[in-house]
Amino acid sequence: MTRPPRVVLLASPATYRSGAFLAAARRLGLEAVQATDTPEVLAERWAMPLGLDFSRPEAAVAALAAYAEQHPIDAVLALDDSATMLAARAAAALGLPHNDPDAALAARDKWVMRQALRRGGVPVPEFRRYPLTADPQTVAGEIPFPVVLKPTTLSGSRGVIRADDRNAFVQAWERTRRIVLREGASPKNGELLVERYLPGVEVALEGLLTGGALQTLALFDKPDPLEGPFFEETIYVTPSRLPEATRAAISARTRAAAAALGLREGPVHAELRINDDGVWLIEMAGRSIGGLCSTVLEFGTGVSLEELILLHAVGRPLPSTERAGGAAGVMMIPIPKAGMLRGVSGIEDAMAVSGVTGVEITAPLNQPVVPLPEGASYLGFIFARDETPQRVEQALRLAHARLAFRIEPAINLVAVG
Repeated sequence: MTRPPRVVLLASPATYRSGAFLAAARRLGLEAVQATDTPEVLAERWAMPLGLDFSRPEAAVAALAAYAEQHPIDAVLALDDSATMLAARAAAALGLPHNDPDAALAARDKWVMRQALRRGGVPVPEFRRYPLTADPQTVAGEIPFPVVLKPTTLSGSRGVIRADDRNAFVQAWERTRRIVLREGASPKNGELLVERYLPGVEVALEGLLTGGALQTLALFDKPDPLEGPFFEETIYVTPSRLPEATRAAISARTRAAAAALGLREGPVHAELRINDDGVWLIEMAGRSIGGLCSTVLEFGTGVSLEELILLHAVGRPLPSTERAGGAAGVMMIPIPKAGMLRGVSGIEDAMAVSGVTGVEITAPLNQPVVPLPEGASYLGFIFARDETPQRVEQALRLAHARLAFRIEPAINLVAVG
């Protein structure tokens, strides 16, 4: 009997994405094997078939190769940023279609990304890199304002802070420095990226690369202004309301950026800004959209984003990639303040809003919640569908206004400010 194609899904334990990919694999008749980032001692203790320590890539690749000898692997997919570099190395070792590990690094490290984009002729804002040991007062005297400070590897806008003058810069530097140190950066070898702030509207593009050719699957407007000092994403709505020529320019810029980074295979998620000077790539990741946002995407006759990605990964023909179902959107519910989440109310009222298709609270009760720039998650998600993007946006805002979150002060939370 011919075995079904086997796909290894690499992800951190905190990912939201595993469930959607596992369900998509079942619908397609594929065998999906989860490979979770797990310290080696715990993987042995729990007898996990593919518990891999992502911090030890050589050992993880060797473990995947040994597994493949008994259980042939047809594709390796990264579900979040933590796994993209390992997925590239593992697929290369197994002789599977893959992105070059250097390209995966460029899509993971903001400093490497900016350098690769500049070499590839893709416009980038002025940027500089500084060690954590640098004196922020000195740095502030070397740069034109406004600027944005960024950790080089954290995702989801963590530690990203805008500064408009010297005093704000020094405060932002110390805050971002604390965040990256808390995430394990070396006080002596850690670095921060400082780049010119780009005004403009922001969009997100979901795409699929095949041999370097980009297929744009969805373009999301972000109607809430992202002007700082922090850059918390909230509402995504598709299709974009931007003019057709602008949408074409966004796809073209994303294609050029992928080529500059060396990305050639699989899903990409890009964040871009548009202003009077053109289209600027802000970030590009070699994986699909995060969180539960993909829930609002449907293609052809009810095909999910995860199904498209899995079919592409195992080399099967793709069904229609035309987005179906009218306008759609998602709101990532922001955390308004730090504390202990004690209660959520108004869910039924929010669900009663015309166009709203779901409200999912993902933050557990009686656990601490921390907002950006220190935090790494949301309170949950609101989903909506309607005839127009305007009505979708309106439904998301109205539903959010009907929700109430009881967050009580808590001790020993991450210090902010």
